[in-house]
Amino acid sequence: MPNNVYIHIPFCKSKCRYCSFISYTDIDLKEKYIEALIKEIKYFYNNEHIKTLYFGGGTPSILTSREFKQIIELFNIGKNTEITAEINPDGITEAYLAGIKTTGVNRLSFGCQTFNDKILKLIGRRHNSTDVINALNYSKETGFNNISLDFIYGLPEQTTDDFKDDLIKAAGLNIQHISLYGLKIEKGCYFERHLPGNLPDEDIQAEMYLKAVEILTQKGFKHYEISNFCKDGFSSKHNLNYWDNNTYYGFGVAAHGYEVCTRYSNTSNLKEYINNPTIHKNSRKLTSQEQLEEEIFLGFRKMEGINIETINQKFNINFLKKYRNIIDKYISYKFLEETNTGFRLTNDGILVSNTILAEFLE
Repeated sequence: MPNNVYIHIPFCKSKCRYCSFISYTDIDLKEKYIEALIKEIKYFYNNEHIKTLYFGGGTPSILTSREFKQIIELFNIGKNTEITAEINPDGITEAYLAGIKTTGVNRLSFGCQTFNDKILKLIGRRHNSTDVINALNYSKETGFNNISLDFIYGLPEQTTDDFKDDLIKAAGLNIQHISLYGLKIEKGCYFERHLPGNLPDEDIQAEMYLKAVEILTQKGFKHYEISNFCKDGFSSKHNLNYWDNNTYYGFGVAAHGYEVCTRYSNTSNLKEYINNPTIHKNSRKLTSQEQLEEEIFLGFRKMEGINIETINQKFNINFLKKYRNIIDKYISYKFLEETNTGFRLTNDGILVSNTILAEFLE
C-alpha cells in the first residue's frame, strides 16, 4: 500500500502567464475545498505510515498554519517523514513560516523562477527578487534547513548569461536543493494566446541546461535527476518515490495517484470535486508491458539510471536481450553509457531523451 502522499492545493491569487496547471482564483471556496479534501482522505487513506507528504499547487502557502495542521493530523507520520510545502515568496512573513513549522512541515520549495525582476513581471509572477531573499532568510531564522528553489529557463528575454547569474546567486544562498524546468508553452496558458517576443529557442534552452549542470556541480550540488540538484543527503524523497516507480496517494482536485498497478486521477472541475470528492474521475489498471515501460521511462530520469537486474526480477525478462539494439545504438551515439548496475543517459542524451525513451515503448 502507498506510503507517500501528494495533496493538491489549487488556489492562486492570480495566474502566472506560463502556467497551464490546474489552479483557480476562487479563493472564497477554500474552506469548502478543505472540507472535501478531508472527506476524500478519510475515505481512501488506510492509516499506512507515511514516508513523504507533499503539498503542491496552485499555491499551498495560501493555507494557514491551522489548515496545514488540520490536514497533516489526518496521517500517520513519524519524525523522519518528509513533509514538503510549495511556497510562493510574495507576502511571506517570519511569523507565517514559524507557524507552519509547528505543524510538521520540514521542507520548503520556493517558486523563484528567476532573480531578474523585469522578467518576473513579464511572466506574471507576484513576487520580486527581494521577496525571495527575505523568504529564505525568514525560513532559516525559523529553523528550516531543507530548502529548495525552483527556476525556469528559456523565459522571454532571458539570455544564457541571465540564467547563469541566477544559478550562481542561488548556489551562494546556503540552500539544499535546486529544481530547473525548461519553459514549455502549454495549451490553456496566457502565453499560448499572447505569445511573447524574444523567446530563447530550443538550442539556447539546451545551452542553458548544460551550463546549469556545469555550474551547479562545480558549486557542490549533486545532479541526481534530470531536473534536480541537491546537496548531499537533501534529495527530494517524495519525487524519488515517483522516479522509483513506487505507489502513492493523490488527494485533491486534479490529483493523480498510483496504487496496485492502477493509475487514477480526480476531476479537474473544482465544484465537481467539492460536491463529490470520493470518486476518481479516471482509473486504469496498467498491463505488465505498460508497467515495464514506466519503470524504464522513470528510471532513466535518475542520473544513476536504470538497474537491469531489478527490472529483470520485477518483470521476469532479459532486459539486454529485449532491448540490446536500442542500447547499442544510443551508446554508439554517446547518448547512453553503461554503469555498474545498468545504463544511464549522458548529458547530451538528456537533451534528446524523449526520442530515446520513445523507442522503449511498444
